[in-house]
Amino acid sequence: MSESQDQLQELACAYGVAIDYWDYSGIHRIVSDETLRAVLKAMDIDADTPAQVAASLKMVEERPWRRVLPECIVTRNDDNYWVRVHVPHGKSVTVTMHFEEGGSWDLPQLDVLVAPREINGVLTGEATFNIPPGQPLGWHRLTAQVEGDERPYTCPVAVTPARLGMPNLRDGRAWGAMSQFYANPSQDSWGIGDAADLATICKWVASKGADFLLINPVHASQVTSPLENSPYLPCSRRFWNPIYIRPDAIAEYQELSDKKRKKIAELREEAQSSLSEAMPADHPGVSGSGAHFFSGDLIKRDPVWKQKLAALEIIYEVPRSKEREADYQQFLEEQGPALEQFATWCALTEKYGLELPEKWQTPDAAQFEKCGGKLLQRREFFKWLQWLCYRQLRQAQQVALDAGMKIGVMHDLAVGVHQLGADHWSDPEVYAQGISVGAPADMYNQLGQNWTQPPWRPDRLEQQAYEPLRRTVAAAAKMGGALRIDHIMGLLRLWWIPEGMLPKDGTYVRYNHQAMVGVLLLEAYRNNLVVVGEDLGTVEPWVREYLRYRGILGTGVLFFEFDSPDHLVPPQDYRREQLAAVNTHDMPPVAGYLTGEDLRIREALDLLDSSREDAEANQERVFGAVRRALIEHAGLAEDERDMGELIRALYRYVAATPAQLVVLTLADAVQGQLTENQPGTEYEYPNWCVPLRDQEGNTRFLEDVTTDRFANQLLEMLEKAVHPV
Repeated sequence: MSESQDQLQELACAYGVAIDYWDYSGIHRIVSDETLRAVLKAMDIDADTPAQVAASLKMVEERPWRRVLPECIVTRNDDNYWVRVHVPHGKSVTVTMHFEEGGSWDLPQLDVLVAPREINGVLTGEATFNIPPGQPLGWHRLTAQVEGDERPYTCPVAVTPARLGMPNLRDGRAWGAMSQFYANPSQDSWGIGDAADLATICKWVASKGADFLLINPVHASQVTSPLENSPYLPCSRRFWNPIYIRPDAIAEYQELSDKKRKKIAELREEAQSSLSEAMPADHPGVSGSGAHFFSGDLIKRDPVWKQKLAALEIIYEVPRSKEREADYQQFLEEQGPALEQFATWCALTEKYGLELPEKWQTPDAAQFEKCGGKLLQRREFFKWLQWLCYRQLRQAQQVALDAGMKIGVMHDLAVGVHQLGADHWSDPEVYAQGISVGAPADMYNQLGQNWTQPPWRPDRLEQQAYEPLRRTVAAAAKMGGALRIDHIMGLLRLWWIPEGMLPKDGTYVRYNHQAMVGVLLLEAYRNNLVVVGEDLGTVEPWVREYLRYRGILGTGVLFFEFDSPDHLVPPQDYRREQLAAVNTHDMPPVAGYLTGEDLRIREALDLLDSSREDAEANQERVFGAVRRALIEHAGLAEDERDMGELIRALYRYVAATPAQLVVLTLADAVQGQLTENQPGTEYEYPNWCVPLRDQEGNTRFLEDVTTDRFANQLLEMLEKAVHPV
């Protein structure tokens, strides 16, 4: 390796860019120079020539010395943190900590000798101060007063919990249900599950002893057709999706005339009828290999939103009471400029689409105000919609708590956002330009995966005192009692793919995990949240141990828990600090897996990575191992073949683990067979559009599910298994 390559790799490492990694098959991969340069360029680091690399190396080495105080400090309340302060050599300096709740004190200086360095022609010294353990939790501020210098030097400081505690649970454990609740509409909703349905599900499962309900992300999507079906590709993670509003649950609906109520009833009927209507002929899935998957009932967001939007516009015209108006104004004040920008983006994209004209590709409040008329009116309307989302989703959480849940709604935080979405539009500087997030090659995706989501830049997060992360977590925290972090490794590292390259040709970029996790925990602590990290797949052991130490629960999925190819991990060997499940939203329900329906679906979509015979043999091996484990640990009879009994045994198995949280998938409660999301497909399968269906393929409305005998018995069984008398 040449000296210039050595320096390029040294520069990459200095910015947290991986120069090598081990792939899924155990092969050591060296990241190409082309990839390293492209990733560094996305961070505004010049590295095209050896001279640029050398200059950039000098810059990164001297970076701390060019500032009096660090850009941002995140520490734990049980830790000593050394603050390195840089001033002209020989000058004295006083560093003061100002607390969020008021008060201040001068930090003690430590007797640490560091040789001075010449920086830009100035001999610069380093003084070391200590933030001792025991500081109050919160966002504080450091100031530095340098001898002979009147300029203000400041630095934000977050003091975060060393470990996040758990609520007071019965027997130290809790169980709950998992629902893609949009897929479970009631007879009263608008062809898609909404906030009122969410409250109903909470009340039902709580009556059986559940302490939480894990749901799909409710992040904001675009407001114009075609709507994104995946809740994991939002336009904003800081605001909410108005498709979940129940129009006739809005207080102002009661003030409408009979004529307008009748109109809204007609709109609701049209939205409801979309569930059984045929997919449009121009939908790419209708003519593909999986065409028959599009023939039954499906959630169709575009017609639902069209009708619901029309109803909301009618209700918007009704004057609010003094109390409601005061509540609305308080909401606007709490949300501040961020809501103003989001609503502006909604108004613009409603008119122009996601690909905005050049003059609107960056926020310009002054220019927008000059537009007047319709655009300003629509901005106000979209602000109002967010207030409704906020109120109705919070109401669902309150219903859950009132029904006896200890935790309530567990919201899900998606990995990232749409590259043309509101979050990227309103704060493009924090995102790496020309980069998408994805995953390296694995046995199922030989070319890797590109999720088409722009990543946050680690350096910009620090410069902004992690404000984007704080706002993202806070938005979810206000709505529930727990937060699941999808792909929690994203707080530690992400796979960056430069534009124009294959996903497999990317590399990992490391984030300051101490800071990222600390900021997450501080927001969680302030909102009394339980935090669950989705840590499935290839995760280094130290990561799981670190997250456990910080009080973040991991995730265990029964069908992934093998300690050898033919042997399931015994229940007593599961981690205690985790959410234990039988399956996930990317897997088929139990009945779909055990009947082979999943195999038939993947074969029809050409997703098998081996022959049908080999796939069946592998499935039989898995089934055999699972059956033996259920017989040994979950009371399954050796000759049992009834699907209901198999499902009960699987949930008795996870209940027998020491896991603090155990979750049941509602699709299993109706013995459904179809997966909600089929990885490896885009249009070939109706991902995120499959309503809850039973074993015969019949759509089950919420009223059907809550009164279903097997579903109720399964919930009652899980209550007894997790909390034996």
